[in-house]
Amino acid sequence: MSTDKIVYLNGNTLKIEDLINIGYRGYNVSITQEVEELIQKGRNVIDDILKSEKTVYGINTGFGLFSDVIIPPDQVKMLQVNLIRSHSSGVGTPLTPERTRMLLALRINVLTKGYSGITLETVKRAIKILNGNCLPLVPEKGTVGASGDLAPLSHLALGMMGEGKMYDFGDSGNTFTSNLEVDVLEHRNFKFSSANEILKRQNLTPIELNAKEGLALINGTQLITSLGAEAVYRCKVLAETANIITAMTFEALKGLTAAYHPLIHAARPHSGQGKVAAFLRSILHSDQFPSEITLANKDTKKVQDSYTLRCVPQVHGIVFDTIDFVQGIINTEMNSATDNPMVFDTEELCGTISGGNFHGEYPAKALDYLTIGIHELSNISERRLERLVNSQLSDGLPSFLVNGGGLNSGFMIAHCTSAALVSENKVLVHPSSADTISTSSAKEDHVSMGGWSARKCLNVVENVENVLAIELLAACQGLDFRRPLKTTEPLEAVYQLVRSKVTFMDKDRFIQPDIEEVYKLIRSGQVLNVVNSILNK
Repeated sequence: MSTDKIVYLNGNTLKIEDLINIGYRGYNVSITQEVEELIQKGRNVIDDILKSEKTVYGINTGFGLFSDVIIPPDQVKMLQVNLIRSHSSGVGTPLTPERTRMLLALRINVLTKGYSGITLETVKRAIKILNGNCLPLVPEKGTVGASGDLAPLSHLALGMMGEGKMYDFGDSGNTFTSNLEVDVLEHRNFKFSSANEILKRQNLTPIELNAKEGLALINGTQLITSLGAEAVYRCKVLAETANIITAMTFEALKGLTAAYHPLIHAARPHSGQGKVAAFLRSILHSDQFPSEITLANKDTKKVQDSYTLRCVPQVHGIVFDTIDFVQGIINTEMNSATDNPMVFDTEELCGTISGGNFHGEYPAKALDYLTIGIHELSNISERRLERLVNSQLSDGLPSFLVNGGGLNSGFMIAHCTSAALVSENKVLVHPSSADTISTSSAKEDHVSMGGWSARKCLNVVENVENVLAIELLAACQGLDFRRPLKTTEPLEAVYQLVRSKVTFMDKDRFIQPDIEEVYKLIRSGQVLNVVNSILNK
C-alpha cells in the first residue's frame, strides 16, 4: 500500500483531517517501532502487578459497584471477557462503516500513548481488523459519556473478539464506497454477518483478552470525539460555504456592500467577524471582480439593508470563532489518554492511578456549543430565503421566484421546508450536557451525556446543510430573474456549478431532487472549491 494512504498513530499528532481520511477516504493506519516500545512498556507494568498479586482496580477487581470484589488469578481473563459482553448493551441504528472506522482508529490512537496497559499483540490485531474493514455493528445509542462511551466501545471490542456481528460487504473485497463526498444521500443496503465469519473470511484472528485489556478497549470518550471530529470538519466547510451562499442572495436582492467596509469591522475587532467581512468583500463587487448587478444599482436610494444582509459578518463571524474553539477541544481530546486506571512507568511512579479522564464533559460541552453556533447559519439563512420569495421584500423578484404565480407555486413550500428544519434545530440545540443521571448504583454519579451531544450536533449540521441548499437554489433562481445582468466572477462560477445540476424553474416541477443535488454540492465542498479556485489564481 502506498505510504501516502497511511496515517501513523502515536497518540499525540492525530488531526481531524486524518480521522476523516481514515473514515471516509480509505486511509489505513500503522504504528512505528517507537510506539510499539511505548505500548510494551505500559504492558510490562501490568504484568509486574499480576506477578506481585497486588489488588488493583480493573485488573483483579470487579467494576463500578463491584470494585471491592477481588477476582482470583485464574479468572482475570474471564473478567475482561464478561466486561465486554455485559457492557455491549447499546440500541438504535448502527454507526455507518465510516464512523465505525473513525471510532476504532481513535481508540487505537489512545492505546498508542502507552497509558492503557494493553498488549502489543492486541493493538496489532486491532490495526489489522481496521485495515481489513472488519467493522463491528455498533449501535449509536447507549452511552452516558462517563465512564467513557462504554456501550458503543464494548460493541466495537465484542466484534473484534469474534462475537456479535460485523458489516458484510460481500464480494466487494471487503470494501465499500464512502459517502462523505460522493452520492451522500445514496441509500446503502448493507447487511451484517457473524463477526467470527467476517474475520475468518479476511484470514484474521479474533482478539483474545488478557488482564486489563477489556477495560483498556472501552474506557474513553472516543464515540463522542469521533462523531465530534466529523461535525467540526463538516462545520468548517459549511460555514465558509454559507458566506458564499449569502453573497449569492445578496446579489439577487441587490444588496449594499457598505456594511462590509473594513473600518466598521476594525472598530469591533472580533476575529470571525473580520474574517467574514473580508471574505464577502473579496467575492462581491470590486475592481477585481465587478458585478453588473451592483453597477446597475449604483443610483439606488436605499441607504441600508435588513439585518440578514447587513449583519452577516457579526452573525456568521461568531460561528467561525465557535468552530475554532471547538476544534481545539476536539483535537486535544483525540490525543488524550482516557483510561482508568492509567498506567505509568516514570521515575516518580511505576504502577497505576485511578482517575477520571474518561469523563466526557469536555467534548460534550464543546459540541453542545458547536450545535448552537452552527444552527445560527440556518436561522439567518431561512430569513434571507424569506426575502427572496416574498415579492414585498425582494426588490422586484416575482412571488416565490416563479412566473405565473397562482398556477405555479414556485419556492412556496421549499421555504416551508426550510422553516421546518430551522424549527427542529431550535429543539435540538438544547444542551444535553446540562443533564446528568446517576448510574452504576451511584458510583458513577455524574455523567456528561456527550453521546447525544455529538449525535444531535450531526443532526443539526445536516439540517443546516439542507437549509443552505434551499437558499442557494433560490438565490440562483433570483439571479436568473436579474438577467442579462451578471454577478461577479466567483459567484457566476457558483451559479454555473448549480445550473450544471439543476436547471431554471420556469414552471412548477418536482423540486426535492433539485434540493438534493444542491445539498450534495454543498456537503462535498464543491461550492467552496469552485470559489477558492478563482480566488487562489
